[in-house]
Amino acid sequence: MPRELAILACSECKRRNYTTTRNKRTMTNRLEMLKYCPAERKRTLHKEVK
Repeated sequence: MPRELAILACSECKRRNYTTTRNKRTMTNRLEMLKYCPAERKRTLHKEVK
């Protein structure tokens, strides 16, 4: 199955707040999304971690 689990961590506080799936074949680079961080109480950049 080509979809894999991706864990998103906040770039400011480094907490792992979100999980999502991504297609390994079409998205070869790491995910970056603006998501809400409950620790910071604002929208921050979340990056995929391994």
